[in-house]
Amino acid sequence: MRFSEERGGMDLKSGYPWWAVRNGLLRAFPPLQGDLRCDVAVLGGGITGALIADELARHGHDVAVLEQRDIAWGSTAASTALLQYEIDTPMVELARRLGEEAAVLAYRSCAEAIPMLGRLAGQLRGTGFRRMDSLYFASRRRDVRDMEAECALRLRHGLDVEWLPAGAVRARYGFEAPAAILNRPAAAVDPYRMAYGLFARLQRQGVGVFDRNRVETIEVAPRSVALRTVEGHLVRAKHLVLAAGYASQQWLRQRVARNRSSYAFVTDPVDAAVLGPLRDTMLWETARPYLYLRATDDGRLLIGGEDDAIDIPARRDGRVDRKAHVLMKKVQKLFPELPLQPTFAWAGTFAETVDGLPFFGPHPQHGPRVHFAMAYGGNGITYSMLGAGLLRARIERRRHPLARLFSFERIG
Repeated sequence: MRFSEERGGMDLKSGYPWWAVRNGLLRAFPPLQGDLRCDVAVLGGGITGALIADELARHGHDVAVLEQRDIAWGSTAASTALLQYEIDTPMVELARRLGEEAAVLAYRSCAEAIPMLGRLAGQLRGTGFRRMDSLYFASRRRDVRDMEAECALRLRHGLDVEWLPAGAVRARYGFEAPAAILNRPAAAVDPYRMAYGLFARLQRQGVGVFDRNRVETIEVAPRSVALRTVEGHLVRAKHLVLAAGYASQQWLRQRVARNRSSYAFVTDPVDAAVLGPLRDTMLWETARPYLYLRATDDGRLLIGGEDDAIDIPARRDGRVDRKAHVLMKKVQKLFPELPLQPTFAWAGTFAETVDGLPFFGPHPQHGPRVHFAMAYGGNGITYSMLGAGLLRARIERRRHPLARLFSFERIG
């Protein structure tokens, strides 16, 4: 079986993503200079590819990573990196779709992934990883009944949640909302620096990390996968992991997700006394598309949302400033005392699945040696942490509790 990559790649972001502006190109990785053999080839040099390559290499697999751009220069640079166990699909709704057991497994697994990411970030420098709380607030009074059911279900299954009526939201967080659910654990990170840190460590350990390599064709045989670059170099691997983010859908005839655009901006640093509880609490709401905000490790406010169905880069580019202004006005209604002038604003492509869950593993179209890593939805980095262990289990032919839930089997 043979398949090809689209020429030129996807244009995944617009404007001035904060992580890329703040950090620049942190390290140079070489392009591939010749043919190569390995156990696992990872195609994609973002945070998802970094977490997967790290997991495999730490457990004895010979790994090579290929990225068509500079490392972490795609969706990772545009990520707002809210690390939550909460899935875009509420637990109550996910239980209706897939059954309560599956919904609980998904939520609990994501909760377990937060400290896993924290331990990994603690081995690296400058990732900005911080434990936070997550406050999910009702946008409208009519949302409260559903939120009460959601909170009760999470409590019943042992998740660390607290119900806050309107008065408690006002007293503790200083804004008006009909009610909210306070969730732990949550965290924030600089995904760009974390990806670079992981790849730099892998490179020091002898793992091949190659950027600016475009794969032209992929040929799948019964016992191997062969990748041919546009420069004519050949990479032979026992397994291939496609961790190319939202571009990975190009290799499937089946449509498994829909691409959308999300918008964000970051402010100048805000005085800690003015930030108050927002220093350690990220906010997001029940409305769809939802508004969200969190503080960065250097005291800026990062605000995002205003998602739309645009998947045309030129149209997305033209909306960045207007969307940033709309986001600013929404937050000013909640917190009129906050200085919210956008310093850098950007937009990025993201993808949504029908149920809010990711896909990790092989697809029938390409057989068992090609593994997709589609960490789609608002929980991308959390999903990637879980997917790294799941894919290692598949490659090592071991069982994994999330294998079926995160597989293509659930959509037929």
